[in-house]
Amino acid sequence: LRQLGGSLARLGGGAAAVSREAVIEVATPAQYAGTVAELLADAGVDAVLAVHAPHRLAQAEACADAVLASAQAAGQAKPVLAAWIGGDEAVAARFAAAGLPSFATGAEAVLGFQHLLRHARLQAELMATPPSADDVPPPDLAQARAIVARALAQERDWLDAGEVSALLAIYRVPELKPVVAPDLEAALVAARPFLSTGRPVALKIVSPDIVHKSDVGGVALDLATEAAIRDAAQRMLARVALERPGARITGLAVQPMAQRAKARELIVGFATDPCFGPVVVFGRGGTAAELIDDSHVALPPLDLGLAGRLIARTRVSRVLAAYRDVPAANLEAVAAAIVAVGQMAVDLPEIRELDLNPLLADETGVIAVDARIMLERRPEQRRRPAIRPYPGTWAKRIALRGGREFEVRPIRPDDEGAIAEMLKKVTPEDLRLRFFAPVKAFSHAFLAHLTQLDYARAMAFVALDEAGEVAGVVRLHADIAHEEAEYAILLRSDMKGLGLGWTLMTLIIEWARAEGLKTIRSQVLAENTRMLALCRQLGFDIANDPDDTAIRIVTLPVEPASPSS
Repeated sequence: LRQLGGSLARLGGGAAAVSREAVIEVATPAQYAGTVAELLADAGVDAVLAVHAPHRLAQAEACADAVLASAQAAGQAKPVLAAWIGGDEAVAARFAAAGLPSFATGAEAVLGFQHLLRHARLQAELMATPPSADDVPPPDLAQARAIVARALAQERDWLDAGEVSALLAIYRVPELKPVVAPDLEAALVAARPFLSTGRPVALKIVSPDIVHKSDVGGVALDLATEAAIRDAAQRMLARVALERPGARITGLAVQPMAQRAKARELIVGFATDPCFGPVVVFGRGGTAAELIDDSHVALPPLDLGLAGRLIARTRVSRVLAAYRDVPAANLEAVAAAIVAVGQMAVDLPEIRELDLNPLLADETGVIAVDARIMLERRPEQRRRPAIRPYPGTWAKRIALRGGREFEVRPIRPDDEGAIAEMLKKVTPEDLRLRFFAPVKAFSHAFLAHLTQLDYARAMAFVALDEAGEVAGVVRLHADIAHEEAEYAILLRSDMKGLGLGWTLMTLIIEWARAEGLKTIRSQVLAENTRMLALCRQLGFDIANDPDDTAIRIVTLPVEPASPSS
């Protein structure tokens, strides 16, 4: 402390640097002021920690005032923290009154700064624009639901191998598709095309009563001849009959061996939590997955960005990177598999558990070697996702005056760039009418606020023209009681007069009715006659704002949806 007494240190990127100005053990207020100002002006400094150690000749209160003066002169662009060791309440009160955090020790100050960094990182993650997945068409939900419904109608708890493969194909999860044979002779026939090319196969028992096949010797690998398959099947059936005499054997599954020598074994799946609903799991896979205990969870639905962060939280993520002569695994393919599994959890609440273990990953992509899906037959035990999923069922195509067609759908986080481009095509006057003030620039944080919604409390629809550009957007945000909501609408300036505003407004009213909201309201500038005319046509009540004569309050009671709608 004597060496640091009266000195100022930089805290950025894990490094510490003393000011270029020599600060002696008994620093003066002027030295404090000059050093803080110098560090704050340095582009390489992220934050400043001022430390003051007790000393008989030190001017504690005057030095504190000097730090405050320099911090206030520099503005709030960079954090300034203080550690006045042994300082009295008067010094602490000075810092508190100025809104500058102070601590009793240097260690506490560093810990406080770490909390500040963590908060900033989390905020950046929350507002990050996820990668776009526009080129991936949605899964055939009707076909997926039919597969699950058929199994439930037969009062089964597990999907069979063929049904699992069909679901994975619908959600575009690559799989070493097994051929399910009813008996040994059929299994030999299924294996011959692979054996004829020199590719060995795996043989697995198929039973609705055996979840972990390897526990009872129900898996045999690298079988290169028919004799080896016959011998493995006989031993497999004999052991299962001994250890699980009551298990129903419905067949044998034949799979070609993966032949991916440098692939990593992963596990991807989800389970249903009584409180949070479906929870997606990712981590190290294989037969020792439970022993290694390297997995993390996330709440669906997930996008590629969230899936990437889930991967990064595991230790196995390091193995997915390149090392020695092993190329890096295709992380985009791994993330896509996680997103697909999360989407399946959202779309099919009848599924209680899903496991892809192992999911092999290498530089060419991913492939599921083994998969199992357990159903929840009791409707009362099915849980909705804790996070409201993307409401894709509200997407539609509309035709307006002059034959113009638009795609209208709920907004997505990856629409941020498209919204930014739309705002460039809105005149300054239209922006002023929408935001009640001249607006020249829109920050990432502002655009993220517009595009990243909690669909349980808010909704926004975007209208896309023939070129795929945003032509207009309408949004509605409900109060915490989910009874009243405030709307806002903005059209591209070249899209007026087509009836697009009317269409978007009727759609957001329809959504409010479906959500059970009671009232829609907003504030409109009195000079915005076009918007007020639209509100009158839609049945809004229009009243003067008692606090501002330039503003009108528009209110629409929402009729409840009919039972048949």
